[in-house]
Amino acid sequence: MEPLTEREIRAAFINCSKGAAQRLSVPRDLADRPWEDLDYLGWRDPQAPDRAYLVTVGDDGRAKAVAMRGSAAAVGQQRRSMCSMCLTTHSGGVSLMVAPKAGKAGQQGNSVGVYMCSDLACSLYVRGKRDAGPGARLHETISLEEKIRRTVANVDAFVAKVATA
Repeated sequence: MEPLTEREIRAAFINCSKGAAQRLSVPRDLADRPWEDLDYLGWRDPQAPDRAYLVTVGDDGRAKAVAMRGSAAAVGQQRRSMCSMCLTTHSGGVSLMVAPKAGKAGQQGNSVGVYMCSDLACSLYVRGKRDAGPGARLHETISLEEKIRRTVANVDAFVAKVATA
């Protein structure tokens, strides 16, 4: 993923008003992010941990950002859950992320949900740059590039569901 500026990120939101996009918390460390290892940019709002944001760049080169609400990771949870994006399993590290749909559908209260890594670091888990613990990654016979393509396809499908009315 190519680095994005704060202005590009704020302009990319598809499911919140321009005013809300201007008020939301964008990471201050954009220059320090591992952009070459990211398939999308994801973060939680430090002032409101139930708020999360995801920005992806489509095949057309345009950024699309989604505002979401997510539950906090259950500390000490023993049951393992799997992220629907990267297929990493975590003990307490997966949250249901719910995004209002774009446009009138979202204004009417319609939303889309997906189970995701609570820290939104799917790209790093897939590449082995972040460890979710023993047994977090299932043994697969596909290549790293195929795993990355699958994760990107899952993220793109979620964003497309948010975008459609």
